[in-house]
Amino acid sequence: MEAIRPSSSRHIAVIGAGPAGLVTFRELRRQKHTVVVFERSYSVGGMWVYSPETESDQLGTDPNRKIINSGLYESLRVNLPRECMGFSDYPFVGSETGGDERRFPGHREVLDYLKRFAKDIGVHECMRFGTEVVSVEKDCDRKWVVRSTCITAGETAEVFDAVVVCNGHCSQPLIARIPGIEDWPGKQMHSYNYRLPDNFTDQVIVLIGNSHSSWDISREISRVAKQVHVSSRSKNCLGYPRILDGYDNIWEHTMIKSAYKDGTIVFEDGKKVMADTIIHCTGYKYNFPFIKKEDIVTVDDNRVTPLYKHVFPPAMAPGLSFIGLPINTQISIFPLCELQSKWVAAILSERISLPQKEEMLEEVKSYIDKLDHFGVPKRHTHNLLYQKYDKEEHEYVDWLAMKSGSETVEEWRKNMFIEAKKNRAKRPESFRDVWDDESLVEQAKKDFKRLLCL
Repeated sequence: MEAIRPSSSRHIAVIGAGPAGLVTFRELRRQKHTVVVFERSYSVGGMWVYSPETESDQLGTDPNRKIINSGLYESLRVNLPRECMGFSDYPFVGSETGGDERRFPGHREVLDYLKRFAKDIGVHECMRFGTEVVSVEKDCDRKWVVRSTCITAGETAEVFDAVVVCNGHCSQPLIARIPGIEDWPGKQMHSYNYRLPDNFTDQVIVLIGNSHSSWDISREISRVAKQVHVSSRSKNCLGYPRILDGYDNIWEHTMIKSAYKDGTIVFEDGKKVMADTIIHCTGYKYNFPFIKKEDIVTVDDNRVTPLYKHVFPPAMAPGLSFIGLPINTQISIFPLCELQSKWVAAILSERISLPQKEEMLEEVKSYIDKLDHFGVPKRHTHNLLYQKYDKEEHEYVDWLAMKSGSETVEEWRKNMFIEAKKNRAKRPESFRDVWDDESLVEQAKKDFKRLLCL
């Protein structure tokens, strides 16, 4: 393990000003480090910054496409109660100026929360807006050289004691592989570039995926489209075309088997449709274009490795770390990033230490071997709820709290997360507006009242 040189304060680069970057900045500053935050857009908030614009390549595969730093659709509402989304000591309560007061608010309310948080922690004085990091390399003095570019200053190089990567994982679309798609004449796009249903009037639409974006978009488009077909590898799909309850023009299918140049899409369930548009609601790839050397980390089918506890590359620790990679833990992404950043800040301040490099590498190998033994696909390496062989998602959150010397995540927050998931299954069409967890809401309000009075 690389040793951090003794110093009362490190000079640290944070890449990204979304939720992960903001809370990482706060935790590093609490440890008296100097911090520079690089953000390629012109606002804090990361993926929560909405833009009606879409990219020049709607599929998101052209490396030369015009990049739009927003993948939100206009109608998007969060799929978790606001009470369990916020940072531990900064409650996600309603805006002082009104706004969206619903428990499951729209994306603008989330951005408003993040902007208030950013203002209160004083991040703007350390921000480099409109600045894209193009490379991160270790120099011969065990420092980190960060090269960045912006319109006003051109390309610059700065030296840091450590770099924390917080660039999120919702910007590089993941596209399904479809035999014959090269000759298929219809339109393809990724859900990253979906905004409104207006452009799909009277069309036959095929959506690939069975997660939140597919759920929302399929139902919204069905109001204007002729037919909507949802293709998924999910076990919820029964193996034959099934009309969705409550809708007369949405069918569920197994995966797409092939596409043909006459416009036909054939599903594995045997159903054929003449489709106008395919929308890939297939998630995203982890992407770190500024890391050029494969001896730091590699991304193979969305498995980022080697990473000790999803955060530190053993050979580069603690000078390089990644915040926000795990998905589907027992808490929302905001408090998860908070716990990870507390752990990283404590290590960089030498309040706690990491194991030796060899021990971390052995832990990574053991973890990967376990996933492979239980048949967990590489793409689910950082999807903790997928790992059915143990209670990894519970252990990880509590382990982070213990290692960082933080309070464990409140039981009401964990339970609310669980109840929200159950409610989505029970009331798929109305879970955002009807719920049965009022006792947990009251516990949250008591905690928030205590925090707001401090």
